[in-house]
Amino acid sequence: MRPKFPKRAVITAGMPYGNKSMHFGHIGGVFVHADTLYRFLQDRIGRENVVFVSGTDCYGSPIVASYEKYAASLENPVTISEYVEGFCKLQKEVLAAYQIEPSLFAASAFGESGRIHAEVSKELFEILYKNGVLRKMGTLQFFDSDKNVYLNGRQVVGKCPVEGCRSEKGYADECDMGHQYLPEELIEPVSILSGKTPELRNVTNWYFILDEYIEKLADMIEKLKKEKRIRENVYSSIKEFLKKPCIYVNRKDHENLPQGGVSALRIADDGKSSSVVYEYDNLEQRDKARAELAAFGVKFRTGKTLVPFRLTGNVEWGVPVPDTEDLKGLTFWVWPESLWAPVSFTKTHLLNAPEKEQDWRKWWLSEEAEQYQVIGEDNVYFYGIAEMGLKMAYLGIMPDDDRYLEGGDYPMLVSNAHLQYMGSKASSSGAVKPPMAIELLEKYTVDQLRMHFLSLGLSKKSASFNPKAFAAGDDESASAEDPVLKDGNLLTNVFNRILRSCFYTSQRFFDAKIPAVAPSDEIRAIVEKAALEYEKNMARKEFHLVIYAVDDFIRKISKHWAKNSAGAESAEGYRQALADCFYASKVAALLLHPITPISAENIRKMMNLNEKLWSWEYVFEPIEAYMENPSVHTIESIPPKYDFYKKHKSQLSEQDNI
Repeated sequence: MRPKFPKRAVITAGMPYGNKSMHFGHIGGVFVHADTLYRFLQDRIGRENVVFVSGTDCYGSPIVASYEKYAASLENPVTISEYVEGFCKLQKEVLAAYQIEPSLFAASAFGESGRIHAEVSKELFEILYKNGVLRKMGTLQFFDSDKNVYLNGRQVVGKCPVEGCRSEKGYADECDMGHQYLPEELIEPVSILSGKTPELRNVTNWYFILDEYIEKLADMIEKLKKEKRIRENVYSSIKEFLKKPCIYVNRKDHENLPQGGVSALRIADDGKSSSVVYEYDNLEQRDKARAELAAFGVKFRTGKTLVPFRLTGNVEWGVPVPDTEDLKGLTFWVWPESLWAPVSFTKTHLLNAPEKEQDWRKWWLSEEAEQYQVIGEDNVYFYGIAEMGLKMAYLGIMPDDDRYLEGGDYPMLVSNAHLQYMGSKASSSGAVKPPMAIELLEKYTVDQLRMHFLSLGLSKKSASFNPKAFAAGDDESASAEDPVLKDGNLLTNVFNRILRSCFYTSQRFFDAKIPAVAPSDEIRAIVEKAALEYEKNMARKEFHLVIYAVDDFIRKISKHWAKNSAGAESAEGYRQALADCFYASKVAALLLHPITPISAENIRKMMNLNEKLWSWEYVFEPIEAYMENPSVHTIESIPPKYDFYKKHKSQLSEQDNI
């Protein structure tokens, strides 16, 4: 049975921070996948029914910190808005260079999208406040007494307190692996401004009662799993956070505590692990026990669980929060407002649509629509938990009532694992500096890179990007075959040969016409199997299997041509093989259209076919269905050694250039 697709679809691809250009992980780990899905759905359900939005994440403490450092180096510093706008422009240029074309790539801080984002943020806050799901909480915030300033999230660095976390960097209330905790839980905090241990001072902010939605969220993911609407890696990541609050205490410390010294609902002890687990029903019980352990001088770590989700902060550079009760002059914390930024961007994009089509709810809150959010796996907490809790609260679904989100309200999280570089985590501060995305185009073509990134199987596990062209001279990989070229070679070698054979044979024997012969049953069977396999894997967002399906299909076309044209010396000898391979090649062009859009479009133009070729409605139609006048239709003539898929100039030998 063929997969079903929604009537409408929204694609999102996260938001790169506004203090840097695109690195290869942005492109290869998220944006190529999002753009490929977007282009496929355009072909599958119609261009007018698909929206792809993203934009620059303009706010947040990393941006403030990098801006301040940059501004201090200038005699006439730019404003922070100008600083971010420059990177937004640069990010757009990188996306364009990779043939990634969102419906709208916007910005959360300026322009029409910035204005609408501020309006959406204000409206959402007021609805959440009215629905009674916000709480004023006095929490501790780090303060650098040397610099006499409150520290924002990235101005404090320590060790993540979450048990089992391997993060290299823990910040004020989250680590770089996405674990959330309270500031007072951070281990060995240091101010990056003074290098000293900061104080903790009480500050009041607005929090969303996310922890109270734990049971509803647990029911939600079980329902999604049953309906097969959630990837296994997303399910397991969310499940980890939906545990009861707990504390991990070193076994020796546990044994040395006085009897009855620390309260616990349950104590889990397998007698083997290095830690004993104290379990609790809620955060209040857990935090009482934390205080008791601290009084005994016992070190401990907390387990993953849901905590209240902070909405606001006191960073000046941010989206304004409506003054409410006695809290004034606050701004939104960057993570919450970046979750609803795609809605803001969708509303901005729809300003250009007919008035009756400008309602964003048709795209985000309709049973007929699907949202595909392409993200990195370390962001699952925010998109799969916090966003869903906020969505329920926005719709008036309370933690203790019996209502749930409807099916169309669940986004499809297309979560990719980490894309490493040369076998290790990519880091601009590491010994091996990974190239920026734009630098890769100095050694590889866009087609080669898009094919390779999709083939890596990031839906299943982390993978390493190992471009031979950027390997160190003494590195073993420098002398090995370049893995980046493997899938691209399918196009530059095998598919090029097929297309050349078809075009040259048509020019030589058929006056540049495609024989008016029905495709054989054999090639029809090959085409149907390949297209349906491709469609199934695209519906599952298994992009590496999409590439495998394309690979298998093109090689079968090549074998079919070789077998059926062998020994032919006249037009009659080539007629059926040529008709078959033109028919199969036009389907191959359709399958490649989302992956290599410009090169696939060139194939269409060289065949002189109309744009019906890009509609799956006609996928199995004869090639005449795409001709304006089949009786006089001719293809374009190509010169010797014409490349439909080109290698990068750096990959060409002297012989290639002759």
